Amino acid sequence: MNPTKKDIRKLSQQDLEVYFQSIGEKAFRGKQVYEWLWKKNAHDFNDMTNLSKNLRENLDAAFRIQPVEVDFLQKSNDGTIKNAVKLHDGNVVESVLIPTETRTTACISSQVGCSLDCTFCATAQLKRMRNLTAAEIVDQVVIIDRESREYFDRPLSNIVFMGMGEPLLNYTEVVEAIKKITLPEGLGMSPRRITLSTSGIPKMIEKLADEDLKIGLAVSLHSAREEIRNKIMPFSVKFPLTDLLKSLQYWYDTTKSKITFEYIVWKDINDKKEDIDALVRFCKRVPSKVNIIEYNTIDDGPYQQASPQVLNAYIDALEKNGIIVNVRRSRGKDIDAACGQLANKTTK
Repeated sequence: MNPTKKDIRKLSQQDLEVYFQSIGEKAFRGKQVYEWLWKKNAHDFNDMTNLSKNLRENLDAAFRIQPVEVDFLQKSNDGTIKNAVKLHDGNVVESVLIPTETRTTACISSQVGCSLDCTFCATAQLKRMRNLTAAEIVDQVVIIDRESREYFDRPLSNIVFMGMGEPLLNYTEVVEAIKKITLPEGLGMSPRRITLSTSGIPKMIEKLADEDLKIGLAVSLHSAREEIRNKIMPFSVKFPLTDLLKSLQYWYDTTKSKITFEYIVWKDINDKKEDIDALVRFCKRVPSKVNIIEYNTIDDGPYQQASPQVLNAYIDALEKNGIIVNVRRSRGKDIDAACGQLANKTTK
C-alpha cells in the first residue's frame, strides 16, 4: 500500500466532484464514484465499470481503498456469528451477527479497544488503540448483511452500536457512518432500525439529539445509585447521574424517542431492594424501558450473575410501576460473543 495515496472514502461526494473537475472530467463522475463506494460497496477501482479504463487507472494512481476483511469467523451453537475483523493496519476488532426467528442484528464496534474503564467488561481491559473510520464501521455492516443473506436467507434488519468501544467518544466517524448507512446514496437502511449504545456521556448525548438522526438510544446504566455505579463504571465519577438524567430528558424532548436502559444484575453488587427502588425512581424521570441482560462471567472475579429470584424482583417492581422490561438472554456464549465478552483474544 502506498502511504502517499489518499483514502478515497474520506472524501465527500462534493470533494470527488471537485477532484474530477480538476483533472478535466465532468463533475457527475464524482457522484458515480461515490455510489460505487457507498451504495455498491466497491473495494477495487476496476469494479467501477461505468468509468473508462484510463479513468480507473488514474483513480488507482491517486487514491487507495482500505476495506476491512474477516480474519476468521466463529459460529455459535445458537446461530450467532462472531467475526474477527482485520483492519488495514493489522489491528483487529470484533463484530457479531445475532439471529432470531424474525430478525438479524449486527453488533458493531466503533473503536479498537475502549476508552472507558467499566470493570465488568472484557473490552475495557484492552487499551484504546484508535478510533475506527466511518468506512471501517460501514464495512462491518456490509459484511454482516452478506452473512445474514448467506446463512439465514434474509437481509440484515437491525444494527446496534454495542460492540467494542464507546461510540460517543468516536463521535464524528460514528455519525458519518450512520449517515452512510441510512441515506439513499448509501446503504439506504432505516435509521429506526439502528440503536446506539453508550455508557452515558451527557454532553455528547445532547449533541447527538441535535443531529436528528432518528436512531434509538440505549444507555448502559447498571445502577441508579451513584456510589454503586461509580464502582462498576469508574469513569462515571465525571458524569453524575443528575447530569446523565438531564441529558436523557433533553434527548426525549428533542427526539420524542424513548431511552432503553441496559441493566445487568450482579450478585452482591446491585441485587438489593434499594437498587431496585433506585432504578424504578430513575426510570420514572424520563420515558424509558429496561433491558435486563443476562451476564456472562469473564473470570472468577466479583461479577457473578444474580439469582433468578432477584431478576424476578426487578421485573415485578418495574412492571408494577408501568415500566416496560425485557430480559435479554445471552447469545454466542460458547464463542465469547455475548455482551461484555468482546476482547480481541485473537490479537497477537
